[in-house]
Formats: sequence, structure tokens, C-alpha cells
Amino acid sequence: MVCLVSRTGRHLQRYDDLGRRQVVGCIPYRYKRNSDGTPSTDLEVLVISSQKCQKMMFPKGGWELDESKEQAALRESIEEAGVIGKVECELGKWDFMSKRYGTFYEGYMFPLLVKEELALWPEQNVRQRTWMSVKEARDVCQHWWMKEALDILVERLTSLQQHKEQNISSCL
Repeated sequence: MVCLVSRTGRHLQRYDDLGRRQVVGCIPYRYKRNSDGTPSTDLEVLVISSQKCQKMMFPKGGWELDESKEQAALRESIEEAGVIGKVECELGKWDFMSKRYGTFYEGYMFPLLVKEELALWPEQNVRQRTWMSVKEARDVCQHWWMKEALDILVERLTSLQQHKEQNISSCL
């Protein structure tokens, strides 16, 4: 069962030693399906609109005291994008400044291999979600650090795919 209410408030919010708010996000992804239903190697990522305007980004939000980074990444993907999946190994950590508030943040990003898309989710009335190609997502994503995380994800998945193909070839 999935909770259909977003967490609110900052009383459980984590801050680093320099006083920067710590946020965690994820890049929800999947592989397109071929016409016969088998998975292809074409990667799609899910972007969402921000709450205040139609700028596009990946799900992210505050990392709270009662959860791990991975739990926070999954929670944000459910609350903001309405997707559930497997949180994979961290893509990295970025320090960035919020243009809106002029404050510094520490952000962590994770890949999320999507297993389920929810029909109902907490922020569905204030956000749009859109599956798109990596190139399209890179073009519309508003945050440089999320684009860097996307590049790392693509590099990682490409490397894994090449490794699998080499293993298959060596067995033949």
C-alpha cells in the first residue's frame, strides 16, 4: 500500500555541517518495449514539472532524519512522480545554490528502475509527469546537477550493457 499524502514541514529535515539543506532525488527510468513485448535497449526517463511553474526536472526533496537516502529517493519518486521501483547505487553528490532562495544545498541522486506507475499519487494535481528520451530530458531539465547525474546514469547503463554483450560473445 502506498501513502497518498506528501510529507510536509521541515522539522525532520537534515542539514550538513555547513548548514546546507540535504536533498535526495532520483532519475526514474525504464526500457522501451519492442512490438513483441520484449524489452529494447532504448532508455526512457521520467521528468516532472515543478510545483510553481512548468519547468521540468527529476523528483527530489528533503532527506529527513528518520530515513536513509535510498528511502528518501523512493519516497520522493512516489510523492512527486507516482512511480515505484528499485533504487540503485548512488550516482553522486552535488553542491548547488537554489536560484529561488539563494541558499546552498547538498544534493544526492539515485537511479530508480521503475516497476510500477501509479494511477493516483500525492502530487498528481500539482505536477505533470512525462516519459521521454535521454536527449529530450537533458534538453528540458532545468538543473545542471541533475543533467550531470543523468549523464552518469547513461554512462553506467551503457557500460553494463556492453559488459553483458561481451560476456554473451565470449560464451559463444
